[in-house]
Amino acid sequence: MTGAGRGIGRETALHLARAGAAVALIARTSTEISETESLIQAEGGKALAVAVDLVDRMAVERAIQSIVDTLGPVDLLVNNHGSFRAFGPIWECDPDTWWQDVEINLRGSFHTSRCLAPGMLARGRGRIVNFVGGGTGNSFPHGSGYASSKAAIMRFTECLNDTTKEGGVLAFAVDPGLVRTPMTELQVSSEDGKKYLSAIQTLFDEGVDLPPSRAAALIVDIACGRFDPLAGRLLRGADDRDQLEREMAALVDDDGRALRFTKLFSET
Repeated sequence: MTGAGRGIGRETALHLARAGAAVALIARTSTEISETESLIQAEGGKALAVAVDLVDRMAVERAIQSIVDTLGPVDLLVNNHGSFRAFGPIWECDPDTWWQDVEINLRGSFHTSRCLAPGMLARGRGRIVNFVGGGTGNSFPHGSGYASSKAAIMRFTECLNDTTKEGGVLAFAVDPGLVRTPMTELQVSSEDGKKYLSAIQTLFDEGVDLPPSRAAALIVDIACGRFDPLAGRLLRGADDRDQLEREMAALVDDDGRALRFTKLFSET
């Protein structure tokens, strides 16, 4: 579980541990994942905190090997990590910060998936969950780096699932919805955030603020196989999960919850 030190990641890790999973907690900040580890252990669960920079491929490989050596084979990977620090028109964004948003979000998910998918395929089972978000399927004018990375992760998830599903390994994209986290707090409190992303505060003022438990409960359901028919597609924290289950066949038939052109060619 990446991004497991706070917010949605911590809540998801707790939910998974309560469901009986041994949870590996990955993030750059060791103090935060150590706190999550302590919370899980205090409830009688099993957890292992591993601090790593997900952009560093070799460090990720070492971390994954350490996790496997300690906890055993990994059957569920949740890529929850995220960076969104470049706000505004691209000519006003710091180029390095803009690229770091893309690199952390996309490259991090690539590195972990690349490390763990082969073992899952060898065992003939596994699930990979990649978090997406704002800008995945629509324009996000002053969040272009974040949006570009999330749209790329959606396509990456589809490609990954189509590559691995015959081997028993399924990939899902999850949009947790608007949740008050340290990342969204930066958006509403920083000067650039107030200037360019004022709609976020407006939504909070209007009461749009999903609890992180919604996404966490969805991840547990995915881990249990409840939504396997929707592999390669987008699930949302805001979904009514019972209704989503009833609609699965129709969504697959209609090729819904996928990153598609609505109309590839104009009629002449």
